[in-house]
Amino acid sequence: MQVQPYLFFNGRCEEAIEFYRQALGAQVDMLMRFKDSPEPPTGVAPGSGDKVMHAAIRIDDSVLMASDGMAEGQPEFKGFSLSLNLGDEAAARRVFDALAQGGKVTMPLGKTFFASIFGMVVDRFGVQWMVGVMPGQ
Repeated sequence: MQVQPYLFFNGRCEEAIEFYRQALGAQVDMLMRFKDSPEPPTGVAPGSGDKVMHAAIRIDDSVLMASDGMAEGQPEFKGFSLSLNLGDEAAARRVFDALAQGGKVTMPLGKTFFASIFGMVVDRFGVQWMVGVMPGQ
Protein backbone atom coordinates (compact mmCIF):
# COMPACT_ATOMS: atom_id res chain seq x y z
CA MET A 1 0.00 0.00 0.00
CA GLN A 2 1.18 3.52 -0.76
CA VAL A 3 0.16 6.80 0.84
CA GLN A 4 0.07 9.58 -1.73
CA PRO A 5 -0.53 13.22 -0.86
CA TYR A 6 -3.38 14.91 -2.74
CA LEU A 7 -3.16 18.72 -2.78
CA PHE A 8 -5.94 21.11 -3.80
CA PHE A 9 -4.72 24.42 -5.23
CA ASN A 10 -8.04 26.26 -5.79
CA GLY A 11 -7.35 27.48 -9.31
CA ARG A 12 -3.53 27.51 -9.17
CA CYS A 13 -2.86 23.84 -9.86
CA GLU A 14 -1.32 24.32 -13.29
CA GLU A 15 0.94 27.06 -11.90
CA ALA A 16 1.95 24.77 -9.02
CA ILE A 17 2.74 21.90 -11.39
CA GLU A 18 4.99 24.14 -13.49
CA PHE A 19 6.72 25.41 -10.34
CA TYR A 20 7.39 21.84 -9.14
CA ARG A 21 8.63 20.88 -12.60
CA GLN A 22 11.23 23.62 -12.40
CA ALA A 23 12.07 23.34 -8.69
CA LEU A 24 12.01 19.55 -8.30
CA GLY A 25 12.22 18.11 -11.81
CA ALA A 26 8.66 16.81 -11.43
CA GLN A 27 7.13 15.06 -14.43
CA VAL A 28 3.44 15.03 -15.26
CA ASP A 29 2.19 11.43 -15.41
CA MET A 30 -1.45 12.41 -15.94
CA LEU A 31 -3.52 15.58 -16.22
CA MET A 32 -7.28 15.80 -16.80
CA ARG A 33 -9.26 19.01 -17.01
CA PHE A 34 -12.86 19.30 -15.85
CA LYS A 35 -14.01 19.75 -19.47
CA ASP A 36 -12.46 16.37 -20.38
CA SER A 37 -14.37 14.41 -17.75
CA PRO A 38 -16.46 11.58 -19.23
CA GLU A 39 -19.17 12.49 -16.71
CA PRO A 40 -20.30 15.98 -15.73
CA PRO A 41 -18.36 16.98 -12.60
CA THR A 42 -20.46 17.89 -9.57
CA GLY A 43 -19.84 20.85 -7.29
CA VAL A 44 -17.70 22.70 -9.82
CA ALA A 45 -18.20 26.39 -10.50
CA PRO A 46 -19.35 27.37 -14.00
CA GLY A 47 -16.45 28.34 -16.24
CA SER A 48 -14.06 25.84 -14.62
CA GLY A 49 -13.69 23.67 -17.72
CA ASP A 50 -10.02 24.48 -18.23
CA LYS A 51 -9.14 23.97 -14.56
CA VAL A 52 -7.31 20.81 -13.47
CA MET A 53 -9.69 18.11 -12.27
CA HIS A 54 -6.90 15.63 -11.48
CA ALA A 55 -3.16 15.49 -11.98
CA ALA A 56 -0.49 13.02 -10.97
CA ILE A 57 3.05 14.32 -10.93
CA ARG A 58 6.11 12.21 -10.32
CA ILE A 59 8.94 13.52 -8.17
CA ASP A 60 11.71 10.94 -8.50
CA ASP A 61 9.97 7.72 -7.35
CA SER A 62 7.07 9.42 -5.52
CA VAL A 63 3.71 10.53 -6.87
CA LEU A 64 2.00 13.72 -5.76
CA MET A 65 -1.62 14.18 -6.84
CA ALA A 66 -3.19 17.59 -7.31
CA SER A 67 -6.34 19.38 -8.41
CA ASP A 68 -7.98 22.78 -8.61
CA GLY A 69 -11.20 21.43 -7.12
CA MET A 70 -12.51 20.76 -3.64
CA ALA A 71 -11.08 23.92 -2.07
CA GLU A 72 -12.78 27.22 -1.44
CA GLY A 73 -10.93 30.46 -0.88
CA GLN A 74 -7.23 30.38 -0.13
CA PRO A 75 -6.03 26.78 0.30
CA GLU A 76 -4.55 26.06 3.71
CA PHE A 77 -1.99 23.30 3.97
CA LYS A 78 -1.75 22.80 7.72
CA GLY A 79 -0.76 19.94 9.96
CA PHE A 80 1.69 18.25 7.59
CA SER A 81 4.89 18.73 5.60
CA LEU A 82 6.19 17.02 2.52
CA SER A 83 9.66 15.68 3.24
CA LEU A 84 12.45 15.39 0.68
CA ASN A 85 15.54 13.34 1.52
CA LEU A 86 18.21 14.21 -1.02
CA GLY A 87 21.38 12.27 -1.82
CA ASP A 88 23.85 15.06 -1.06
CA GLU A 89 24.10 18.54 0.44
CA ALA A 90 24.47 20.33 -2.90
CA ALA A 91 21.20 18.80 -4.14
CA ALA A 92 19.48 19.68 -0.86
CA ARG A 93 20.62 23.32 -1.14
CA ARG A 94 19.51 23.55 -4.78
CA VAL A 95 16.04 22.12 -4.06
CA PHE A 96 15.60 24.16 -0.86
CA ASP A 97 16.52 27.41 -2.63
CA ALA A 98 14.17 26.61 -5.53
CA LEU A 99 11.24 25.89 -3.20
CA ALA A 100 11.97 29.08 -1.25
CA GLN A 101 11.52 31.30 -4.34
CA GLY A 102 8.42 33.34 -3.54
CA GLY A 103 7.91 31.36 -0.33
CA LYS A 104 9.10 31.62 3.26
CA VAL A 105 12.00 29.88 4.98
CA THR A 106 10.81 28.68 8.38
CA MET A 107 14.08 26.92 9.34
CA PRO A 108 17.25 27.73 7.39
CA LEU A 109 19.34 24.85 6.11
CA GLY A 110 21.89 23.71 8.65
CA LYS A 111 23.43 20.72 10.37
CA THR A 112 21.24 18.95 12.92
CA PHE A 113 21.73 15.95 15.19
CA PHE A 114 19.67 13.84 12.74
CA ALA A 115 20.86 15.15 9.37
CA SER A 116 24.01 16.49 7.78
CA ILE A 117 21.81 19.29 6.45
CA PHE A 118 18.14 20.05 7.07
CA GLY A 119 15.74 22.96 6.66
CA MET A 120 12.06 23.81 6.31
CA VAL A 121 10.35 26.10 3.82
CA VAL A 122 6.78 27.03 2.92
CA ASP A 123 6.55 27.40 -0.85
CA ARG A 124 4.63 30.14 -2.69
CA PHE A 125 1.48 27.98 -2.62
CA GLY A 126 1.56 27.47 1.16
CA VAL A 127 2.85 23.87 1.08
CA GLN A 128 5.42 23.16 3.80
CA TRP A 129 8.51 21.17 2.83
CA MET A 130 11.25 19.61 4.91
CA VAL A 131 14.47 19.23 2.91
CA GLY A 132 17.65 17.51 3.96
CA VAL A 133 20.16 14.71 3.76
CA MET A 134 19.00 12.28 6.40
CA PRO A 135 20.87 8.97 6.71
CA GLY A 136 18.84 5.81 7.07
CA GLN A 137 15.74 7.13 5.32
